[in-house]
Amino acid sequence: MKRSPWFLHPIAVFVFSIAALALSLFLYIYWYMEANAGLKSLVERFNLEPDQVLAPQTWMVILVLSILVGIILIGIFTIFVYNQKTVQLYRLQHNFINNFTHELKTPVTSLKLFIETFLKHELSREDREKYLRYMITDVGRLSDNINLILNLAKIESKAYQGVFTDEDPVSAVRELVEKSGMILEKAEIRIHELPGNPVLCRLDRPLFDMLVLNLITNAVKYNRSETPRIDIRFENRAGRLHIAFEDNGIGISGAEKKKIFRRFYQARSNDRTSSNRGTGLGLHLVQNVARIHKGQVQAEKRKDGPGSIFTVTLPLNHDNGEG
Repeated sequence: MKRSPWFLHPIAVFVFSIAALALSLFLYIYWYMEANAGLKSLVERFNLEPDQVLAPQTWMVILVLSILVGIILIGIFTIFVYNQKTVQLYRLQHNFINNFTHELKTPVTSLKLFIETFLKHELSREDREKYLRYMITDVGRLSDNINLILNLAKIESKAYQGVFTDEDPVSAVRELVEKSGMILEKAEIRIHELPGNPVLCRLDRPLFDMLVLNLITNAVKYNRSETPRIDIRFENRAGRLHIAFEDNGIGISGAEKKKIFRRFYQARSNDRTSSNRGTGLGLHLVQNVARIHKGQVQAEKRKDGPGSIFTVTLPLNHDNGEG
């Protein structure tokens, strides 16, 4: 991240503001007590008209004081904005810590209860298998949350270098959905094939899989339908591939379309209860992965019913014969 010049640092701005205030007070006292008294004595000595001498000096004082007051106001405003951003960041981090602690504590508590059950009771094979499946699910939740933090740190690092290869995004999405069948077994996912010949994009496959999986699981998580439904559509438009993830979930408000991609941000909705709170990092991770692929991601509310549409735009590899 590029560092701002030292004179734009909030502390430096604050010091300049205080110095400007002190200077303005000094000049006010000096000009109106010393300089003004001296000018009056000259007027009396040479029998000059007071308005001819004192008026220009008065206007000069007003001009200089106006400039200094302007500097003070700008400095105070800058400090105020910086303070607001600091408070907002602290609030977001506080919410993240609370929610992430909840995300970690819940599966750990569940695992502890299952293990204690195994130790205290003789269970049938059927019950053991049922509890083991629950434990595997809890371990998966723990692993996903830990990987989310590690992946974000890796992606935001300047030292990160991806391995990009020519891939068919349609095939990549289809393979990922098939491999993730156990995780997405409660969802109905429909992949709409791209008409015409297959296209290729320069993809870092692990990162691209991470992007797709985050969007799909996000659509399933924030969904009140009995059967979460996700339609994945592909469109070749003006040399770029548009991948739209359309769901039937709780939707998104217009005011939050851009905010949801901020780090730690969580949409404020009555439908987002404590049972489906996230860490506020999933969509931020999606945005970073899209940027690494020289693409972008946008969100909007569906117009034909409840739900959201997340559209990922990626540049096509024009060497594959596609215009």
